[in-house]
Amino acid sequence: MNELMTRVVVLFIGLSGGVAVGSGMVALLVILDLIPRLAQLARAYRHAVWFETAIVFGSVFWSLADFFGWKAGLPATYPLMLVGLLDGMFVGMLAAALTEVINVLPIMAKRLHLSRYMLGLVMAMVLGKTVGSLFEWLIYQW
Repeated sequence: MNELMTRVVVLFIGLSGGVAVGSGMVALLVILDLIPRLAQLARAYRHAVWFETAIVFGSVFWSLADFFGWKAGLPATYPLMLVGLLDGMFVGMLAAALTEVINVLPIMAKRLHLSRYMLGLVMAMVLGKTVGSLFEWLIYQW
């Protein structure tokens, strides 16, 4: 009986954590209108429904793949490089949309008197993220 209660508590905690994280992600995407902004940045506003559908189906698919332990049976190197590239593109575009929505860069540039250096500021952030990610994947992991 004690083991059954432990499993029920662990199940409840895991489900609660998943609902909390999922709700936070949905709130971020819906309240800040990130998907329409992402579609606007990609100049594909009329295809915004596809962006939303891709995010929902991708979340469901990868959740099921993780939950059931699905394996692709492929050599790990090249598929993981492709998945990492696509994941990085998604996170980068989502971060760009979030930044655009809340106007972080224009406000920061104006207050720090960096308006004329905006391109350099954005490029420094992009290159910093890229170099940091490459360091993590290629050097720190090994």
